[in-house]
Amino acid sequence: MLELEKAQLMFALARSKGNWGAKYDRIEHFKRFQHRNEIIKELSKQGWIIVYHNPQYKAISLNPKFKKEILEFIEKQIPYTKGIIR
Repeated sequence: MLELEKAQLMFALARSKGNWGAKYDRIEHFKRFQHRNEIIKELSKQGWIIVYHNPQYKAISLNPKFKKEILEFIEKQIPYTKGIIR
């Protein structure tokens, strides 16, 4: 279940605004994910997510160095997304 939620969070990052590298989104925009903090912590340890710390907020983006692995993971967990993200 946690793997699916990880894929959904990364899909939301990639799909909504193409948040790769220097383009990021605030963590507060992902309130719908129950295990949000745990997921972000695990994915940042893997290096798949970059966490930006700002005095007013925290933000995340996908690491473009792992784009191939991230896309494969998302497509494995959510098969209908195949070919949607580039």
